[in-house]
Amino acid sequence: MRRRPLAVLFLALAVCFAAIAIFAGSAGGGAWVIAVASGALAVWMGELAYRAFR
Repeated sequence: MRRRPLAVLFLALAVCFAAIAIFAGSAGGGAWVIAVASGALAVWMGELAYRAFR
């Protein structure tokens, strides 16, 4: 599989997970669990995107 499209996919997923983390964090209440999980996934996908772009 080509590396550039894979990197773009991982980057898009990282951005989406980061947006979910931000919105869940601002919602308050019990949504902090979603915010933490989405933040962790965003970091992971961002790292995969970085590795694929290198």
